[in-house]
Amino acid sequence: MKNFKPRTPSLRHTAVVTYRGVLTTSEPHKPLTKGFKRGVGRNADGRITTRHKGGGHKRLYRDIDFRMEKLDIPAKIETIEYDPNRSGFIGLVCYADGERRYNLLPYGLKVDDKIIAALDAPIKPGNRTVLSKVPVGTFVYNIELQPNGGARIARSAGNYAEVVANNAGQSHLKMPSGEIRKVSENVWASIGVVSNEEYKHRNLGKAGRSRWLGIRPTVRGSAMNPVDHPYGGGEGRQGRGTKRPKTAWGKVTGGRKTRTPKKYSNKLIVARRKTKRSK
Repeated sequence: MKNFKPRTPSLRHTAVVTYRGVLTTSEPHKPLTKGFKRGVGRNADGRITTRHKGGGHKRLYRDIDFRMEKLDIPAKIETIEYDPNRSGFIGLVCYADGERRYNLLPYGLKVDDKIIAALDAPIKPGNRTVLSKVPVGTFVYNIELQPNGGARIARSAGNYAEVVANNAGQSHLKMPSGEIRKVSENVWASIGVVSNEEYKHRNLGKAGRSRWLGIRPTVRGSAMNPVDHPYGGGEGRQGRGTKRPKTAWGKVTGGRKTRTPKKYSNKLIVARRKTKRSK
């Protein structure tokens, strides 16, 4: 992490990820980029459907290969790059047939390292294979939920899932949340831990940096008027005045289960994640 001398109030607590010595280029590969419309929390009518979103710096979208369908073709990492649309680092890989694609990189890979996606791929960071070939105790990322459906699980910085069992055509994965879940042993996963593991320790230091990221301010409910929030109103500082915590629309947020009781994936969950209440 990079810390700053407290020359200004905002720099006093700022801590950002050190990119020097990690990233190898500052310009993306143009054929794999495109413009896109940022999510600003508005629907087709322009009404706010998700609060606290909007603004932010303009971004180019990097087309990441989450399917990695080029099997049995070795690839070499040419660059390690920053992607403003995700927390992990990405890398430009060049396959033996000359095609270039962007991949989400694991911790520990460097320029000129070789990776491959294959059924018999060696168990080392960056390689991709089916879960049935992965030994118990191995950390994996970029995991599919359905065979050939593309990576869905463990894609953010420092994340991984652990293979805890392979049994009866299914693999048991310990998710980043602590939940143990069953998936088909025929789904593909990449070996390793997603890069940029220091990301969770960053401190933005000032409100302006949040605005650059497209995050708008959040106002406390107790600072609002009664018409705007259940906590609003009162003379001076007041408590929330309600038995249970609620949203601005009166929905209980603490002490109520929100998961659909008959959700299709309930039968695939071996052990629930550890919540604050269960701890």
